[in-house]
Parts: sequence; structure tokens; C-alpha cells
Amino acid sequence: MAMILVSYDANTAGHDYDRLLDALEGFGAYWHCLESTWLVETRMSIAQVRDSLWLHMHPDDELLVMDVTNAPASWVGFGRECGDWLRDNL
Repeated sequence: MAMILVSYDANTAGHDYDRLLDALEGFGAYWHCLESTWLVETRMSIAQVRDSLWLHMHPDDELLVMDVTNAPASWVGFGRECGDWLRDNL
């Protein structure tokens, strides 16, 4: 399983992003403690993740997908639940 970082800017006022959020939650294990940044655990490639999420976005939006499996990480300012998830899953 890979840990994938997903970050996006939803630039289209009035566009319904509910299906995008459902798709992100559908990965199963996920972290979502920043407004438009997610960590998701998946067997999909970064291109597959990108393509599956882009289906629910508008052409004026922006999407970044990166594999951060075993990458060093550091954080500060998160509550216990968010910090514990990062510690336990990264």
C-alpha cells in the first residue's frame, strides 16, 4: 500500500464537490485535517488516483497527487487525533 498526498484548489464557485469528497473518503484509510489536503492509503498509482479524482473536478481546478510512502515528515499544531494518525500511519 502507498501513502498518497492529495492537495487541490477548488476554483469553481457553484461546482458540487460532494462526489470528490466521497471519492477521497472511499479510499478507506485517510487523513483530512487540512482544508484541501488529504493523505490516502491505496494500491492505486498516482496517475490512477489523479485520474479518478479529476473526474469529479472542474477544468479550472488544480490537483496535486504525490506518493509520500516512507517519506520523512514533520508537523506541528494539530490536535491529538490528527497528530496521532500521522504518527501511526507515516
